[in-house]
Amino acid sequence: MNGGNDPFTAMGLAPMVNASGTWTLYGGATASSEAAEATRDAMGHSVIMAELVPLASRAIAAATGAQAGCITACSAAGITLAVAACLSGADPAAVRRLPQVAHGRDRVVMLKGHVVDFGADVRQMVRLAGAQVVEAGTAGFCHDFELEGALDANTAAILFVVSHLTSQRGMPGLRQVAALAKARGLPLIVDAAAETDLRRFHEEGADLVIQSVHKFLRGPTAGIVSGRTELVEAVIAQSEGIGRTMKVGKEAVAGSLAALAAWQRRDPAAEVALWQQRLDTIAEHLGNLPGLNLGPEDDTTDHAILCLRIAIDAAAAGIDAAALARSLREEHRVFTRDHLAELGILLVDPRSMQEGDDLRLARAISTILKAAR
Repeated sequence: MNGGNDPFTAMGLAPMVNASGTWTLYGGATASSEAAEATRDAMGHSVIMAELVPLASRAIAAATGAQAGCITACSAAGITLAVAACLSGADPAAVRRLPQVAHGRDRVVMLKGHVVDFGADVRQMVRLAGAQVVEAGTAGFCHDFELEGALDANTAAILFVVSHLTSQRGMPGLRQVAALAKARGLPLIVDAAAETDLRRFHEEGADLVIQSVHKFLRGPTAGIVSGRTELVEAVIAQSEGIGRTMKVGKEAVAGSLAALAAWQRRDPAAEVALWQQRLDTIAEHLGNLPGLNLGPEDDTTDHAILCLRIAIDAAAAGIDAAALARSLREEHRVFTRDHLAELGILLVDPRSMQEGDDLRLARAISTILKAAR
């Protein structure tokens, strides 16, 4: 969706090119027209919030294949509330006590290779609920016996993170962890905030799945939690406890459900074609510049993200990847994915780019490289 008049420019902020995708750091995705209109329209009406809960649950269940679902303030809130649900259940007295846990089952186990910083430390989202984090294995490898050995009588849940930021090799897979969780009678929480498959994680054995609305779904800032009915009900119950600080408003619920419906009606082929056109334009303008090697970026988590990989030979280009990314940000207000800059790689994610942004990005890189030589 092209937002027309940019309200942030009207506030005095300089316009930007978001070639980084749907990062919360840059405001998430640009919303679909359906989501934006539903969010706006909801603001002008009153509603009994409790009546939205079953409506949202049915819509989420239909889309994800789970038994139930609910909307949260964001995926980070979803992690905290999912953990809280595993600690207290829906018992109102236990909900009110959190983050104090009356019983001893307050440990959440996660693979050490899944301990990531997504703008905050994922472990803090767990601790906010009152749980202790137990890490299994090392940053790059986890033996089966290490994961099994981390589970004990005080384990309340297992948290599995699906993200390109996690270690992708040397870790037990989701199906394997799900089988272990089931054998131990433990709920398995999957943080799949940016993943585009709404059904896969339930099919592979997750009990609760957390995904962002303001990323691939192109909705307002919110999260979706889907899973087993009793666990989702326990998540919802947190609204009378620690979840009150993370409450979600009518506009986010309405916008999220509209975004979910629009996602299911979209034309994926047309979407990919638009992204490819933007990346082709950039590659066409940068293809002959010295020191740049351009190509598609392989996705590491099996979701449909189309990116352009720009590998920078610092000696030939006259500038390294980190410096190029910094110049793009500071001099041209162009923001790429730079988490691989130390490896000499920048990524261009076209999903939040607007008309003309492809040329603006290409010209900015050309200008910087010309000055560097």
